Amino acid sequence: MAVTLPEAALAQYERFSLYNSPYPAHDGGCAIDLYPGTLVDGRTTAAPSPVAGTVRETRTVRAPPKSYAPEHDHLILLEPSASGPLAGLTVRILHVDPSVEAGDIVDRGDSLGSLVRAGFFAPWVDNHLHVGFRGADQNPYRASGSIPIELGASVRPLEWDGSGHVVSTGDTYAVLDAPAHPTPGAEFVGVRADRGGVLDGGLPHYDGGGLLGRSASIEPDEPFETVVSLNGDRLGVANGRTIAWDDVTVTANGEPITGLSLFCARDGDFGAKLICPDQAFERGERVRVRVRSSEAI
Repeated sequence: MAVTLPEAALAQYERFSLYNSPYPAHDGGCAIDLYPGTLVDGRTTAAPSPVAGTVRETRTVRAPPKSYAPEHDHLILLEPSASGPLAGLTVRILHVDPSVEAGDIVDRGDSLGSLVRAGFFAPWVDNHLHVGFRGADQNPYRASGSIPIELGASVRPLEWDGSGHVVSTGDTYAVLDAPAHPTPGAEFVGVRADRGGVLDGGLPHYDGGGLLGRSASIEPDEPFETVVSLNGDRLGVANGRTIAWDDVTVTANGEPITGLSLFCARDGDFGAKLICPDQAFERGERVRVRVRSSEAI
């Protein structure tokens, strides 16, 4: 069983990812992170609702302790409209300080409150809504156990040769000018794997990733295994759409970095994002990215 998130819901956001998270709730693409904005204009606090429905409950929950984040997060439970395609499910939304309360009716796109930075975030992660779906007989409070999510929108795979120039930097990351979005705002894009599909996830700093947009089953009892590579560099093996990374290291200009952040985006600032808290890159610097077996580093 899977739930399809409609294109109209995804179109409200600049970026999304099913797998780019270290937390078990995302295993198998069972949750999606929705990014209303990008870091270019600062961290957004806008939190548009992904679906129309009625607020069932809001509560404060504990979050992992981090020096840059509060010790708590917020959970919003929504019951989707009875006339919509998600009727009968419960929607779990995290990382929003709610301005709504139980009994409120919201339309898709209505504000749920303000995005917060929680201890679930790595320092290079931008503000986002974490969204999952539960069936009527499932516990909506447990962190894991949501239904796998299918995308109601197509994602265009972009060829990338592993090189580019740095266009923006932060304390823990650098963004390249490639691959460039060919039609900003019109469609979602992502980095193409060698044999097709779009790569999603933290390579290799999170346990696994995803291969989106290929005709592979997402159900664990219907496996479809394939080796996944980028520019001839082997990344791991996909079972269905879920990738188990090999023991690999990402390098930038020959030096090891933490990894690559892979996601889907429709904004014009899309480009390869290097996670590199221990290295500094200058704007305009040319960078060549490779993925090597850790044994060879």
